[in-house]
Amino acid sequence: MIKLVNLVVRKPDYSHEEFVERWTGEHADIAKELPGLQKYSTSLPTDPERSSYDGIVELYFEDMDALKTAFSSETGERVNADAAQFIDMEQGPTLYVDETVQLDRT
Repeated sequence: MIKLVNLVVRKPDYSHEEFVERWTGEHADIAKELPGLQKYSTSLPTDPERSSYDGIVELYFEDMDALKTAFSSETGERVNADAAQFIDMEQGPTLYVDETVQLDRT
């Protein structure tokens, strides 16, 4: 399983609240349709005024080929085009990782 982790920074013309509404609403509806997507989670800071990032997104795919296929698809292009409207795409690191769960009591 490959996980894409992105620490997200909103564009300055969006308040944190406007960003959250767009990111977890309209944008999430598009992102959920990415082909091959296995799991999709977003995390928000509990104190956004003291955080360097407005959120964290984690997207899980079977492997790197599935991730590449997803983002080269029509839906993937729509996801990136939509994100570019309210996310500063030049800020926040992106990681591609193999996740190893050490403990999961959920």
